[in-house]
Amino acid sequence: MILDPLIILIALGCGLVARIAGLPALIGYLAAGFVLHETNIEAGSLLNHLADLGVTLLLFTIGLKLSPRDLLQAKVWGTTLIHMQLMQLFFMGVLWLYDSLVPSMNMSFTEILVIAFGLTFSSTVFVIQVMQEKGEMSSRHANLAIGILVIQDLAAVLFLSATKGMWPEPTALLLPALWLLRAPVLRLLSYAGHGELFTLAGMALALGGAALFEFVGIKGDLGALIIGALLSGSQKGKELSRNLMNLKDLFLVGFFLSIGLGGWPQQEALILAVLLGVLAIVKIPLYFPLMTKLHTGPRTALLAACAMGNFSEFGLVVVAVAAKAGWLDAQWASAISLAIAISFVISAPLNRYAHELYWKYHSFWRKFESDRLRRERPDTSGARIIVLGMGNIGTGAYDTLAETHGAEVLGVDLNEAKLAEHTRRHRRVVPADASDPDFWVQVDLTEVDLVLLALTNHPENVLVADLLRELDYQGRVAAVVRFREEAEELETHGISVFNLYAQAGAGFAEHAAAQLSNNA
Repeated sequence: MILDPLIILIALGCGLVARIAGLPALIGYLAAGFVLHETNIEAGSLLNHLADLGVTLLLFTIGLKLSPRDLLQAKVWGTTLIHMQLMQLFFMGVLWLYDSLVPSMNMSFTEILVIAFGLTFSSTVFVIQVMQEKGEMSSRHANLAIGILVIQDLAAVLFLSATKGMWPEPTALLLPALWLLRAPVLRLLSYAGHGELFTLAGMALALGGAALFEFVGIKGDLGALIIGALLSGSQKGKELSRNLMNLKDLFLVGFFLSIGLGGWPQQEALILAVLLGVLAIVKIPLYFPLMTKLHTGPRTALLAACAMGNFSEFGLVVVAVAAKAGWLDAQWASAISLAIAISFVISAPLNRYAHELYWKYHSFWRKFESDRLRRERPDTSGARIIVLGMGNIGTGAYDTLAETHGAEVLGVDLNEAKLAEHTRRHRRVVPADASDPDFWVQVDLTEVDLVLLALTNHPENVLVADLLRELDYQGRVAAVVRFREEAEELETHGISVFNLYAQAGAGFAEHAAAQLSNNA
């Protein structure tokens, strides 16, 4: 089936309207799905294929950035398991009460149990899309949220396997041997270069991993996630994630469109769907205290909780599979679709103002900080120059400045492996989120003369610049940018900018001229 150009135009138009209104484009795609349903355009089959492909690539790219060690932290698995249990009880209560007030619903205990279970998940797709738009994929709260979502997805996979009445084949026991293929696959990727062949190899790994796991009786999406995780931590894995990002995002448009294609549920279920969509926000005040009790910083907990105050695409899958098994009526698929869409509409603007919400009520949120975290605050005393982001650019800047300023130079980064390497090389570094006001509050900004933004992430650079201005920082700020419009925006904040692309040529010319002088 060829994709009708009208489908693309409707998706584009709704996405643009949402963006102009200050909302994520995915809200527009959700609206476009319901518009497509009303127009009766034949789009369901193709969009479902695109949606499946988008979700598979999404989980593969998550795997590429996944650290299994992170999933073993109590604040990740503990928050997930406790939250899912409490949400299960909460939504069972809501469904039972609604069924009591509206007898025509006539819901069985099995229906209540399964639907409530489907509502316990938060959306991986939504969180990734929002974090990417805000430039926060490398932040602590993004890593925490993704860890929780991965464990939720694993729980969904187990449920789906049980629902199908089939358990993995005995050959699934051989899957751990896939780890032996890590080195050969990375070598193969090195032969693929950096262009379309490399991207094609990534798609083959994602889809091949999904097909392999389906073959042994395990949900294919889990296979894509695990194959990605096998390559995590490698340079090729990072490059593959960047190459697949736009392709994955394009296919995910089909996912958001497909949610609305199910149409509208019957009146009683329609009212319940709206109620459930609004109640998704209840997840936030439960996520937050669970995270902080398990030694998560208040800011990280709040931002991660706000991102997960919604329902998941897996909830829709759970309901659809349960309907095929005869456990509930098929109309619940459209009801859950509507509840998911409403939860996204509410969650999107809340995420947009999450940083402002934390900063405005900063003193209140800090009351939830655990004693252990208070004792572990990084030492920033004596720092006169702070380098934010200790990648290649930040490290080069640090080393140059440290030659004359020594221990007065402080490096800041979130990557623990990277920090350990810097510490081994006797660089003064601390683990912190550059956009976290809690970090800057403990820094004596009156002693700091220069802040270098080596983050190469424009939204985060702007966020840090605004934060420093609000804290009345009087020193100098310099930032690395890649595009002219980024430089212009930061210059309006009074920041000195170094354009990597524009000024790298000048640096290269100086290097070449020096070589000519040496040869003369």
